Amino acid sequence: MRSVITGSGHYLPAQRLTNAMLEQRVDTSDQWIVERTGIRERRIAGATETPASMGVAAARQALQAASLSADQLDLIVVATTSGERAFPSVACDIQAALTSNNIPAFDVAAACSGFIFALSVADQYIRSGTYQRVLVIGTDALSRLCHPDDRNTLILFGDGAGAVVLEAGQQGGILSTHLHSAGEFADLLGVQHPKRHEPEALSEAWMYMKGSEVFKVAVSKLSELVQETLAANQLDASDLDWLVPHQANMRIISATAKKLKLPMQQVVTTLDYTGNTSAASVPIALDVAIREGKIQRGHKLLLEAFGGGFAWGSAFIEY
Repeated sequence: MRSVITGSGHYLPAQRLTNAMLEQRVDTSDQWIVERTGIRERRIAGATETPASMGVAAARQALQAASLSADQLDLIVVATTSGERAFPSVACDIQAALTSNNIPAFDVAAACSGFIFALSVADQYIRSGTYQRVLVIGTDALSRLCHPDDRNTLILFGDGAGAVVLEAGQQGGILSTHLHSAGEFADLLGVQHPKRHEPEALSEAWMYMKGSEVFKVAVSKLSELVQETLAANQLDASDLDWLVPHQANMRIISATAKKLKLPMQQVVTTLDYTGNTSAASVPIALDVAIREGKIQRGHKLLLEAFGGGFAWGSAFIEY
């Protein structure tokens, strides 16, 4: 049994934060940001928008594309690390908004790699025959975790959501997933929970990131990952139609494509106008490419992502 993507969708907030706007807030420049990251603007969730509400919007698009109603779903898996509450989960909020059916719904936390991890979890349920239709969502609002004066994180992160519907099928679909973690790098990228017994520390739970160190590890691990994925499927890079990478940094994306000897024309990028939307970035990029007609049925896709944990993973898919 295979897990076939039958529908996809995404949501981006209307509010834009351009590099020119950031120049007015912190010591940076449009030229520096573009040269170092490839980002020109990012979307920022509005006051009434949450990871749950963005996830619902993306999910509805995906369900419509799959010609399904939410009542036909068996499971909802949500990748996020920026929920408004410790619990209930973002997935439960989304489930309540979509359907009155008491289907299971839960979150997966693997930072920017969350969607790949959630996709792998959903794939196992379908492969085992436990469920037939699973909604997988990546949604994050990491802009809210960036300190207002931290130019290292402010320039990178935007908000949004992406979703896919997986259904059991016999042909194509997810052929393999590959997941890794390395907790020893926790001091390089993360966000602390507020210390509730110390009220004065509530405002200090901001994202921290040692950018150059993260870059080095990401390039190394992703290079190994793409080779592992190709070897597991007995393929060469030339057999790929599309690379759909995590939209974190154009230099990382370019390095991965170079390792694959894949021209950038076969790499899906939304980074310049979305920034890094964390767990949402891969499904957003995937849906954009599908809706633009770039990715078509039968195409072979390599999805990959790297994020805090460190956690990194890939999915090889015949769409």
